[in-house]
Amino acid sequence: MRLSDCEPGQGGRVVQVSGNGPASQRLMEMGMIEGAEVEVIRVAPFGGPMQVRLDDYRISLRRTEAEGVEIAG
Repeated sequence: MRLSDCEPGQGGRVVQVSGNGPASQRLMEMGMIEGAEVEVIRVAPFGGPMQVRLDDYRISLRRTEAEGVEIAG
């Protein structure tokens, strides 16, 4: 399942972060690595950004960035 497909309250463990660009590299530097727990907190309407809890902090992601994060569970 992709992180971009989750609704508020859903989440799981990161399986893979795909992409070669600086955005995916930055996500991995912030801790979005295999095994990290993520949960969607809020989703903006009309395809806007989503707020995600990653470990003990919150980040906002564009939908295109969240599409590159595969989660399980």
